[in-house]
Amino acid sequence: MDAQQHLHQRLVDHLHRIYHQVRPDLDTNQLAEQLVGAMALTQGARDIDPYTNRWDAADAIVITYGDTLLSENEAPLHTLKQFLDTHLKGVVNSVHILPFCPYSSDDGFSVMDYSSVNPALGDWSHLRNIANDYRLMADLVINHCSARSLWFDNFINQKDPGKDYFYTAPPTQDTRAVVRPRTNPLLQAVQTAAGEQHVWCTFSFDQVDLDFRNPEVLLQFVRIIRQYLDNGVKIFRLDAIAFLWKTPGTPCINLPETHEVVRLLRALIEQAAPDAIIITETNIPNQENLTYFGNNNEAHWIYNFSLPPLLVHALLTGDSKHLKRWMMTMPPARNGTTYFNFIASHDGIGLRPVEGLLSQDELITLTDTLIRFGGRISWRTGADGERHPYEANIALYDALQGTVNGPDTFNLARFICAHTIMLGLEGVPAFYIHSLLATSNDYQRMEHSGHNRAINRHQWQANKLTAALADAQSQHAQSFAALTRLIKLRAKQPAFHPNATQFTLHLGDALFAFWRQSLDRQQNIFCISNLSNQPQQLATSSVNLVSNDPWQDLIAGEAFDAEAELITLAPYQTIWLANQ
Repeated sequence: MDAQQHLHQRLVDHLHRIYHQVRPDLDTNQLAEQLVGAMALTQGARDIDPYTNRWDAADAIVITYGDTLLSENEAPLHTLKQFLDTHLKGVVNSVHILPFCPYSSDDGFSVMDYSSVNPALGDWSHLRNIANDYRLMADLVINHCSARSLWFDNFINQKDPGKDYFYTAPPTQDTRAVVRPRTNPLLQAVQTAAGEQHVWCTFSFDQVDLDFRNPEVLLQFVRIIRQYLDNGVKIFRLDAIAFLWKTPGTPCINLPETHEVVRLLRALIEQAAPDAIIITETNIPNQENLTYFGNNNEAHWIYNFSLPPLLVHALLTGDSKHLKRWMMTMPPARNGTTYFNFIASHDGIGLRPVEGLLSQDELITLTDTLIRFGGRISWRTGADGERHPYEANIALYDALQGTVNGPDTFNLARFICAHTIMLGLEGVPAFYIHSLLATSNDYQRMEHSGHNRAINRHQWQANKLTAALADAQSQHAQSFAALTRLIKLRAKQPAFHPNATQFTLHLGDALFAFWRQSLDRQQNIFCISNLSNQPQQLATSSVNLVSNDPWQDLIAGEAFDAEAELITLAPYQTIWLANQ
């Protein structure tokens, strides 16, 4: 069987597993050919090694909205490109531009038209211009689309395309087992040309879930993927993918058909662009999240969703116990896959990923502290019908302004410590732009929008940001200078390859430490952070440095005496002890 035949058979197998129960008469051979045509795979199939790492220590990503930076009489995407070139060239090599299509709500995640760029941001040429110099990451908002989209308008009027694109269910259906990320009712009644229908709305009534039982919906998204590839997108973030497939009587999350759709999309995308990457956005408990690696045939990267709440909790309490325990349970990612590390995003600090990791009392302490620091809590409805915290909405800089005992003077040091820890971990580091800039809570934007998440979605006037970064005494300039220096330092260390060896060290609860070793076993780095607001001393012997190697603290840029008896770390200080 040649590569083309093998690809065809692989697609047919995926399609059979997706549709055999809901569409037993589906011609999967014909649909496989349609998918190949939609992806424009005209050059023949390729042999793809699923164990190839398409990344290294130099990879770092900035996450931003297309209009986070604004200049008068200028397309925001052009302003963004100028900022990247001026301030981040040689620091990050990739940029995640959050949804850039026309939308009706949720700052882009309620897409009205997947085929165009929101004219308020710019156009496809602006995105291609960014993609020419940075690896471009984009959201494939695949679970739902806007209730104001043409597709949904056609659903209302029972016209193509769209009349059968949306998932409906009778209001009598028992949905108590369905896992909910929100508190709004799941079903929304709408009047259509075919009578009253109840559409499925996982997130909001303006975000109506698509029905992937209809193969035409799958075909539409493959065409969208092809258009994104043609315009420079290399990293595809599958938004809310865990909720994609629904089966009555089940939790309607992480179903086998959902995983099969991810495998199918990967098979198509890697044939069109072997250097492309798929990342699944699955804000769910840790063990469920790990399943999206599949068998090196689903996501290349998965979000390390447990990292933000556990790291924030550790820094607020000065206790590394839960962070260490979690890290010890994390399996090393196989070659060809890795973790996507972040500690802040356009959303809040997810709290579902710490289910089973923090006790109820510890979770309450965490949320109460973040509320005292100006944050808000967003809720979901649990299977018990009760409200449960879903995420904490707060700017990371403000979240780290103190400890569980209240604000203190270590805000910046604690903030830098959090990112230094993230930079050392196995995986690819990603920085929300407001973390790079140490932006504080935007209460005005939150109140104006009526949505908690807007607290961390500030828009900067470009000239004001330039002035802030030029002011050496501002939190923005100090944070930006420290973090960009650390990112560039990390990029030079083979032991910080995303797939390099990592072991957790046990040096007491106030210290968080781990060891990294390069793939060729030549470089060793001991990453040790003081999570407390008090100096901590550590016996050098407990780190087990090889005494005949020349050691240095990479961050301080100083030689380190491996014969010294004690290491003293200032509050929130991190050291990277490297042998070369």
